[in-house]
Amino acid sequence: MPGKPGTFVVSVVFPLNDEQYLIVKIRTTLTVVAFAALLNGCMWAPGQHLSTGGMVRGDSADNSQVELIPITPKLLAMDRAAAQTAAVPPALLAYQTEPYVIGAGDTLYITVWDHPELTSPAGPQQQTLANGRLVRSDGTLFYPYVGPLKVAGMTIEELRQAISSKLAQYVEKPQVDVSVIGYGSQRVLLQGAFVKTDPQPITAVPLTLAQALGTATINTEQANLSGLVLTRDGHDYHLDLDALNSSNHVAQDIYLKPGDRLFLPYNDRQEAYVMGEVTRPIAISFKTTDLTLTQVLGRAGGLNETTSKGNAVYVIRGVQDLARAPAKVFQLDARSPVAFALADQFKVKPGDVVFVGPAGVTRWNRLLSQLLPVSGLITNAASASYDVGH
Repeated sequence: MPGKPGTFVVSVVFPLNDEQYLIVKIRTTLTVVAFAALLNGCMWAPGQHLSTGGMVRGDSADNSQVELIPITPKLLAMDRAAAQTAAVPPALLAYQTEPYVIGAGDTLYITVWDHPELTSPAGPQQQTLANGRLVRSDGTLFYPYVGPLKVAGMTIEELRQAISSKLAQYVEKPQVDVSVIGYGSQRVLLQGAFVKTDPQPITAVPLTLAQALGTATINTEQANLSGLVLTRDGHDYHLDLDALNSSNHVAQDIYLKPGDRLFLPYNDRQEAYVMGEVTRPIAISFKTTDLTLTQVLGRAGGLNETTSKGNAVYVIRGVQDLARAPAKVFQLDARSPVAFALADQFKVKPGDVVFVGPAGVTRWNRLLSQLLPVSGLITNAASASYDVGH
């Protein structure tokens, strides 16, 4: 073609979508074409994008570590069925409380009717606690006319009968009553995202999980409500508090046992990441397990209407464990608003990466923004070299 030596016109075809293509003619030099060849595929699609051309459901020879799964009503139905199988461990529901057992550290108030000298040796004007009797570390206490008595391991009724039997040698038909005024032998420990982590005592009134959590007060801003761990007798039970509170208040039916430990983890490591062609790429912290794809995209400001590709919304899951199983890539075709009905039922999990791919024209615009400045520099250099030579 007429023009300076070494310049010619190149026709380039760019796919805008599955059916439309853009043919562009660029006047350039051999040097630019050689430079473009060196850039290979990176120049033609700058920025982040996900190609699913080699992905199939299950392993393949080309991409054995990725499994592409379309988000469909059938997939959502399978996920719901799997979620319904999750329940409170039967061992927790089967536990029934027993009569309170006295232990070291408890303070007892022993009443002998018509004998104030035995009931209130410190004087009736003193507070009840001053007349209480502490169970010593060896599990014993001293009582007048009875002497040292091993009370640890006894129920309140058993101790009442034991004292009555021994006092009967000195008091005619003794009327004895025993009550615990200080509970210090049996506790439930709390750790993690609670406002108050003080140990809670087990008393003569059974303590439920709901009562313990209410007293401790959950830090709702920092707690991972789906990760409560109840440790009992060396075994860890994992509980989803959000699911418990939405299923007929099952949490109230779980009774705590002396020595139980409750650990509520923080949510700082429970995040999903939104990237690509969204208005505001962000990391979203989890508080519950019912975070949907619609909520995730909404918190990111929605899809970028100018640059996003409607059928290129992906949820990438399982990249942390590629050595055991292929990563799963769930694809949502969001070109129709109806698709968000599916997105509103698809649950996003901690560690997921939600990626929105760019439209074909977006990739083309980015290509030009990178190509044309470089092309102009090389063309100017070639032109200057030509002018100097002639």
